[in-house]
Amino acid sequence: MKLAKNWVTQSIISEENKMPYVNIKVTDEGVTAEQKEALIKGTTQLLVDVLNKDPKSTFVVIDEVNTDNWGIGYDVVTVLRQATNNS
Repeated sequence: MKLAKNWVTQSIISEENKMPYVNIKVTDEGVTAEQKEALIKGTTQLLVDVLNKDPKSTFVVIDEVNTDNWGIGYDVVTVLRQATNNS
């Protein structure tokens, strides 16, 4: 396993194989597995089409962030969502 890990790490960061890394952050409000799959496929295809990147070395990470841990301006998203739902 260690040999495979080292090979992957070396091949990914080598000069001829620069890896694109995309980090998508969304609030944890019900994004489905199908939607995540679509985001990963669409993002990868965009990098292939626009930057001619190899999908085998393209990394897409989706982080789901609790609305208590996300702010817009001075407000926590949880509070903003509650205010929107109450109006």
